[in-house]
Amino acid sequence: MDYEQIRVEDRGAVALLTLQRPDRLNAWTPRMSEELMSAIERANADPAVGAVVLTGAGRGFCAGADVRDAFQRRGEESTHSSGAAKSRRQGSWVHLVRQSKPLIAAVNGVAVGVGLTMILPFDLILASERARFGMFFVKMGLVPELASTYFLVQRVGFAMASEMCLSGRLVEAEEAAAHGLANRVVAAEKLVDEAIAEADAIAANPDRQLRMIKELLSRNGSEPDLDAVMKREFDLLQLCYASPEHSEAIAAFTEKRTPKFR
Repeated sequence: MDYEQIRVEDRGAVALLTLQRPDRLNAWTPRMSEELMSAIERANADPAVGAVVLTGAGRGFCAGADVRDAFQRRGEESTHSSGAAKSRRQGSWVHLVRQSKPLIAAVNGVAVGVGLTMILPFDLILASERARFGMFFVKMGLVPELASTYFLVQRVGFAMASEMCLSGRLVEAEEAAAHGLANRVVAAEKLVDEAIAEADAIAANPDRQLRMIKELLSRNGSEPDLDAVMKREFDLLQLCYASPEHSEAIAAFTEKRTPKFR
């Protein structure tokens, strides 16, 4: 599809996606969502791409849903779309992210509402020192979405998640990193370069095993049945032992060279 609200660049083994509505602080629209899903699916289908970085143009990352566009359309759709259909659309984003090649968010400014919830299932979140995060839903008379009441608790714990969701307050970058919402804080001018370097390091690893690990983290992260956890690991480990990627890793170790997975 043609991209109007995002920009897509190839940076070696990394696909760099940029939200491209700087005049609206990259406020989310349904069109933007469709373009992001298309770009991620294309990256997943491209064997030359090993990881994806998402950032925002201008001084904001994503200032939530565009009230003029998204909320008006949502109101119009409410009489035509069932709750189940809307739930499936939300689920398609979450499942795409968790089944995708590794995704890194490079948060360069404010990330509130859907601007935050859409990246909570990402694998890494790097924050510019100018980044700010907020669960603004209660301020709009809404509740959180995109499984964020699960992923936020997983990232920051119940106490901090409760505070963020119930107050709707903004969280500065350093506080976000201290609570695990962001992996680390990076100088604003180095943010994208750091994110691409991190993505490059991840992309050097084998695609299939990266996705297997994401699957294990998704399914086992809050699984109370340790036998089920170990079975999932064991089953995938057997596949890995017989894989060409494992053979290449062993050969590279023996020959004292860097493995070639891509």
